Amino acid sequence: MKNSFVRFIIVGIANTIVGLSVMYILLHAAHLSYWISTFLGNSVGAIVSFFLNKSFTFKSEGSVAKSAIRFIAVILCCYFISYDLARNIVVSVLKDNQFFHTSIKTDLSVLVGTGLYTVLNYLGQKWFVFSKKTGAVISTDSK
Repeated sequence: MKNSFVRFIIVGIANTIVGLSVMYILLHAAHLSYWISTFLGNSVGAIVSFFLNKSFTFKSEGSVAKSAIRFIAVILCCYFISYDLARNIVVSVLKDNQFFHTSIKTDLSVLVGTGLYTVLNYLGQKWFVFSKKTGAVISTDSK
């Protein structure tokens, strides 16, 4: 499989299932806030994501430490941009709509934020974290 976006989506499906599960458990079972639930859910998914994307998606041979620092920077930026934007979009679109309960609006915000996060995260990882130009070791072995 040559397309890194397809591999990213495969890894992302697993991460999304794990991350969303944690988010909704924290939101509805633990009754934590939107921000804490989405942050912790994404953090759990991010740990798995880092290792799978480094080895499977982008096949990076770059330094784990350097990649990890860049990875954390990218996911934090993606998190705050996507979930804040999603919450503002959903709230503004459904602001006067009494048909949707507040918890439904929050759940929709989480889903919209997850979609935005996925796209932004892929672009950040491909171009900044695991880019062949940002620290990959080039092999001199000829086969």
